[in-house]
Amino acid sequence: MHRTFRYIVVLCVVCIACLGATASDLDLVRIGIVTDIHAHDADSPFELGGPKVMVNYAERMHAFVDAMNAWPADVVIELGDLVNGVFVMGPDDLGDPARIPAILDDAVSILSTYDGPIHHVIGNHDVYDLSKEEYLAGTGGEQTYYSFDLGGYHFVVLDAQYNKDGVDYGHVSWMVQGTIPEPELAWLRDDLASTDSPTVVSIHQPLDADYTLTAGGPTVSNHLEVRDVLAQSGRVIAVFQGHDHDNNYSLIDGIHYVTFAGMVDHLDPTPPTWAQVSLDPSTQTITIEGAGLQDDLELTY
Repeated sequence: MHRTFRYIVVLCVVCIACLGATASDLDLVRIGIVTDIHAHDADSPFELGGPKVMVNYAERMHAFVDAMNAWPADVVIELGDLVNGVFVMGPDDLGDPARIPAILDDAVSILSTYDGPIHHVIGNHDVYDLSKEEYLAGTGGEQTYYSFDLGGYHFVVLDAQYNKDGVDYGHVSWMVQGTIPEPELAWLRDDLASTDSPTVVSIHQPLDADYTLTAGGPTVSNHLEVRDVLAQSGRVIAVFQGHDHDNNYSLIDGIHYVTFAGMVDHLDPTPPTWAQVSLDPSTQTITIEGAGLQDDLELTY
C-alpha cells in the first residue's frame, strides 16, 4: 500500500513537471512578419532603390505561408503595401486601376492558407487605387486601427494613411507621408491605458524616421507626438514597421523600433524575405530570425 502510494506521488510530480514545461512553451508567442509584398501584375525594373520583383509575389507568399504553418506561428502580421497599386517606375502604360481589387483578392487568398489569425496593417500603396472601404472588404477587416491580446501580450495595429487634416487617403495614385489623426491618437491613449500587458505596436510608415526625401519630411508627419504617447504609456516594448524595405533598428525611450525588410526586394539567388519573431515573457526577450534579406535580432525589454 505504501509502495503504491509512493508510485502515485512520483507519477504526480512527473506530470506536474511536464505540465509546467508545457505552460512555459505556451507563454512563448510566435509571430510571422511579412511586409511590402507589393503584389502586382507588372514588373518595375527601374524602381528606385534596386530591383523590385512584383510579378512572382504568389510563389514567395506561398513560401512564407508554408514556413509559418510549419513553424508554427501563432499569428501573422502583414505590415502593409500588400498590393502595389497601378503606379510603377518604368512602364509607359500603367494599365487599368480597376484590376487592383482582383490582385488584392489573390494576395489575400494566398495568405488565407495560413492556418491561424492574420492581421493586416494598411500601407500607403494600399490606398493608391483603393479606398479604405475597398481595402477592408478585400482583406476581411472591420477597422484599419484596433488592438487584440494574445498570450499575455497586447498588440496594437495603427493606420497612418491620413493627410495632415485627418482625412482618409483613398485613390490617391501617389502618396508617401501619412499622419495619425487626433481621434486615433485619443483612441491609442485610452487603449494603452486599458492594459497592463507588454505591448507591441504595428504601423506601416516608420515612426523613428525624422526625414525622408520622398516624403519631404518624416514619413508620419506627427511621429514625435505618436512616439510620446507610446513612451508615456509605459506599456510599449516594441514597434514593428515596414515601408522602407530595409533593415533598420533604433531604441527610443526604452522602446525597440524595428523596420523589417520588404519582400518585394529580391536579388537572385536570395530567398524570399520575412521574419519569425518570438516573444518570450520568461526572459523578456524579442528574438527575430530573418529569412532572405531580413536581419536577425535579439532584443530585451
